[in-house]
Amino acid sequence: MAVRQANAVWNGKLRDGSGVARFSNFEGSYTFVSRFEEGDGTNPEEMLGAAHAACFSMALSANLERAGFEPQRVQTTAHVHLEKTDAGQTVTKIVLVSEASVGGGIDNAKFQEVAEETKKTCPISRALATNIELNAKLV
Repeated sequence: MAVRQANAVWNGKLRDGSGVARFSNFEGSYTFVSRFEEGDGTNPEEMLGAAHAACFSMALSANLERAGFEPQRVQTTAHVHLEKTDAGQTVTKIVLVSEASVGGGIDNAKFQEVAEETKKTCPISRALATNIELNAKLV
């Protein structure tokens, strides 16, 4: 099996420091402001969301095909909620908003069944121990 890797460097103190995250063809800077406020740059939660959205979209396509349908396009956005809790900053929830164009006569009930199963079984969903919500829309 493939082993994937990413790298991150942080320089300085928490509030005035800065970092760079790198993987494959991506390099993004991040700071305290980009993570906990509304500043420029990326943050670990966005990267987690991108990974989850990509994984879910691919897995939903595969599961729809296995179920005998013809996936044409799956687009997913992950809303990663970072909140301050008694335990500290915590990812408390991920809301997946997914829209799929599917041929082969699928109805909404079957689509929702396949989407819910995918939410539970895509590799990134299984890797996360947080509440994952799904809003799936057949378009």
